[in-house]
Amino acid sequence: MKYLLIIPILVMAGFILPQSDKYESLRQKMVRNQIMDRGVTNNAVLSALSKVPRHLFVPKDYADEAYNDYPLPIGYGQTISQPYIVAYMTEVLKPGRKMKALEIGTGSGYQAAVLAEIVDKVYTIEIVPELAKESSERLKKLEYKNIICKYGDGYKGWSEFAPYDLIVVTAAAETIPQPLIDQLAENGRLVIPVGKPSAVQELILLVKKNGKIEKKRLTFVRFVPFKRL
Repeated sequence: MKYLLIIPILVMAGFILPQSDKYESLRQKMVRNQIMDRGVTNNAVLSALSKVPRHLFVPKDYADEAYNDYPLPIGYGQTISQPYIVAYMTEVLKPGRKMKALEIGTGSGYQAAVLAEIVDKVYTIEIVPELAKESSERLKKLEYKNIICKYGDGYKGWSEFAPYDLIVVTAAAETIPQPLIDQLAENGRLVIPVGKPSAVQELILLVKKNGKIEKKRLTFVRFVPFKRL
């Protein structure tokens, strides 16, 4: 007589949780405790944050910290933003399925991936050549076919594919680049941290209506400085 030995996987102290399940659990906890509990309610944004494997967008040494409530270094003096800030900025943009987005500051590619889960197309620019290469390769490996990356000066935007329904800037500029305002579509929304590099900055929302810009101050943030070539 043969016996079938069944070994259950126990999710509790003293037992090893498979890596995929481990990060899935941490990701859902992040969405509940850091995102939803702070007032983010957009279902598309919550779904995107629940799906994108944030631990694959940070250096391996930081993978176990990827879902914690703080930014992390990604090399070359740059960081991946705190999960809540990514969620908040994405919700402020009011992304929709048929929209086209421009991101200034690809970094590791995480914000671009979150947007790509929601909008039709994401164009993203990174000024650090090493990060531009790494993030492009990472996003291709993860099969994000609706993200187009390039190395360049984000101050100039990407006029070839303008206008954009959404523009998100993930570095702090002392002034809002005029080319980005020019490349914003009618009823488009642009969110950008504005302020000096070593100080607390203001997160600003611009909305273009009837060709004119409406400006709203949102909250205080800290971002790495906006670099130029």
